[in-house]
Amino acid sequence: MKSTRSPDDLLPLKPVETLILSMLAAGDRHGYGIRQDVLDHTRGKIELEAGSLYRLIRRMEAEGLIEASVARRADDDDRRIYYHLSSFGRRVISAEMLRLRELVRLAEDRRLIARA
Repeated sequence: MKSTRSPDDLLPLKPVETLILSMLAAGDRHGYGIRQDVLDHTRGKIELEAGSLYRLIRRMEAEGLIEASVARRADDDDRRIYYHLSSFGRRVISAEMLRLRELVRLAEDRRLIARA
């Protein structure tokens, strides 16, 4: 069923989902690393609680957006699970970014913000 879905079926993404998928676009990350990336990117404004983050991760994994990585670093803690974007997840985050770009263009056209 997942393979027949269109990325548009999951849009719009929630802001925190967009942030998590964007962080994973840079490569494999474990939960705490994702949390730190979001915290850094938002300059401390979004601090994901561990329970909330892992519920989101499980849901995004069930939706086929992310996958647990099988490759592990030899020097890493065995309890850490690394995640990466699935090919479907990459298509979804790309579609979301295009949707957001259109919103920015609308804001520019309506003179809500200056053109970049």
